[in-house]
Amino acid sequence: MMCGGLTELQNGNDEIQKICNIVKSQAQQKTGKTYDVFIAKSYRSQPVAGTNFFIKVHVGGDDYVHIHVLQSLPHVGAGLELADIQESKRHDDAIEYF
Repeated sequence: MMCGGLTELQNGNDEIQKICNIVKSQAQQKTGKTYDVFIAKSYRSQPVAGTNFFIKVHVGGDDYVHIHVLQSLPHVGAGLELADIQESKRHDDAIEYF
């Protein structure tokens, strides 16, 4: 991985699912939708002043969203913030920087 670049695609795991669980309400507020299903399927990350996570999330049926979450450095104390969300994604859509 190049410094500052995105990592290779990785499968969702418990850590990434925890991030999704924390920002789920922010995603629902931003889209005006309620998600009964919100499961991390895959992700890429980017080390910056903290870490950017770009996560593909299954939200039911054939529907997915891509979320961009910023995890601040521990000394900043800001925690996790949903920076952006892309709706109307599919299983095969690549996760890119946004």
